[in-house]
Amino acid sequence: MKKIALLVWTTAFPVFLLLGGCEETKPAQASAPPATAAPAPAQPAASAAPFIASGPLVVENQVDVAAERAGVLSKIMAEPGTRVSKGQVLAALDDRQVQADREAAAAKTRSIEADLKNWEAEAKVLDVDYQRAQKMWEAQLITKEQLDHARYKAESDHWDVQRVRELLTNARETQRSLDLEYEKTRIRAPFPGLVARRYVSPGQRVAAGDRIFWVTAVAPLRVKFTLPERFLGQIKVGQKLTVSSPDIQEAAHTAKVIQVSPVVDPSSGTIEVLAELQGAPGQLRPGMSVAIPIETPQ
Repeated sequence: MKKIALLVWTTAFPVFLLLGGCEETKPAQASAPPATAAPAPAQPAASAAPFIASGPLVVENQVDVAAERAGVLSKIMAEPGTRVSKGQVLAALDDRQVQADREAAAAKTRSIEADLKNWEAEAKVLDVDYQRAQKMWEAQLITKEQLDHARYKAESDHWDVQRVRELLTNARETQRSLDLEYEKTRIRAPFPGLVARRYVSPGQRVAAGDRIFWVTAVAPLRVKFTLPERFLGQIKVGQKLTVSSPDIQEAAHTAKVIQVSPVVDPSSGTIEVLAELQGAPGQLRPGMSVAIPIETPQ
C-alpha cells in the first residue's frame, strides 16, 4: 500500500508542477474600467415661432369727392380705375346759367370801368378850373362866390370818382363770386391718385354735398396693425418689417415703422403700429390685407 501511494504521488507531482508553472507564467490582465457613454452634443434651443400680425394697406389721402353746388351732371370725364392728377376735371355740372351770369357781370364791370375813367378825366378838368379860379381871384378878376363855386364843383367830382370806384369794386367782387360758382360746376381731383368709385350718372341732378367720386392715392402705402402689449418695448420707430400678401405671388416687401402708439388700449391690451412700405408696391393695392411676422419677445 505504501508503494502504491508513493507511485501515485510521484506520478501526479510533475503534472502539478506543470500546471503550477503555467499559472505563474500567464501575464496578469489589468481590470478594464467600466465603459461610459460619450456626452451628446448640445442641441440649440428651438426658437419661438414669430407672431403673425395682420392689417389692411392704407393710404393717407382717400376721400369722397362731393359736389359743391346743386345742378345737373352734364359730363363724366373719369371712370373707376382712371389715374388722375391734382386738379384734373372728373365731371362737370350744367353751367349755362352760371356762364350767362358771368358774362353779364363781366359786361357790367367793363361799363363801370369806362365810367370811372370818364369821371377821373372830368375830375382833372375841374381841378385845373379851380386852380385857374384861384389865380383869377388873387388877381381880383372874379368874386369869392365864383371861386367857391369852382372849388365845390371839383370836390363834388372827386366824390363821384370815389363812388364809381366803389361800384367797380362791387362789380368785380360779383364777377369773382360768379367765377367761383363756375368753378364749382367742375368736379376736380383733390390730389394725384386713382378713381376708385363713381356714385352718379350723366343727367342726374345732384345737391351740394352729394358724393360724386371716391378718389384714393396709390402711394405711399402704409399698413396699420395691432400687437399685444408685450411687444411695446420691442417694436420701435425706424424698425424694418417684412410684409407679404397670401393673395399675390411675389416676393415679400419691406416696411419701416413710422409710428408706435405710446399707450396700450385697455379694452384689448394691444398697441397700434403704423408702418410705411419701402420701394415699389408691386401688385399691392390699398385695402388689401397683409401679414407681418414679428419676432416673439423672449
